[in-house]
Amino acid sequence: MQSLADYLNQFFFGIYPYIALSIMFVGSWIRYDREPFTWRSGSSELLRHRSLVIGSNLWHVGILVVLAGHFVGLLMPPSWYERFGFTIQDHQMLAIIAGGVFGTIAWLGLTLLVVRRFGDHRILRTSSYSDLYILALLWIQLTIGLSTLPISWSERHDPVDTVAVATWAQHIVTFQGGAADLVANVRLDIRFHIVLGMTILGTLLPFTRLVHIWSAPVWYLFRRYQIVRTRFSDGGDALRATAPARRRAA
Repeated sequence: MQSLADYLNQFFFGIYPYIALSIMFVGSWIRYDREPFTWRSGSSELLRHRSLVIGSNLWHVGILVVLAGHFVGLLMPPSWYERFGFTIQDHQMLAIIAGGVFGTIAWLGLTLLVVRRFGDHRILRTSSYSDLYILALLWIQLTIGLSTLPISWSERHDPVDTVAVATWAQHIVTFQGGAADLVANVRLDIRFHIVLGMTILGTLLPFTRLVHIWSAPVWYLFRRYQIVRTRFSDGGDALRATAPARRRAA
């Protein structure tokens, strides 16, 4: 007879991943189709601009590398990197070092953003509940992820949990049965980190500003200059002078 812990494990690691992924993809598609003008990151850059720039840059650089590392590290079969002479222990070491460095960069940036958002009453008053909820939950998730590294370092010579989680992820994306059983004995902090990550993807990404991660703005680097017009009192329009032109006129 299965215990409550067994049922919970089967649900969170055998069923819940498909629920979260389905909501993420379908919810994002519906939002793009029905509310395309809400598909944006939002901005409060007019207030405390410097801390926003520093925090945002650190956060985005760090989290992009962390997410890429999670994606490659979890879904790449061991036989692929073993062809290049990497062992599972080498894989574990690389994941811990790279995850620790870039995870810390992301954590510092996110902490600056949290302090900025919650510490300035002007920004706090103009923030939606989802903005505050996202920042708090992402900070908790990143802190838990970093907290798992010291124990993982001590287990680097026998990375049982890392192999189990990677095998579980590969079973999920390839729709193989028995995935939940693979992580039944994995450390509780790692399992909580996984469940919280799936919750963020399923319940937050499609319905909040996080949805902008689908839109990589590569085109922004090659955009043409925007023409801004100003309206004179006589009703006519004229091109607004550029900053150098205004200085020369002065």
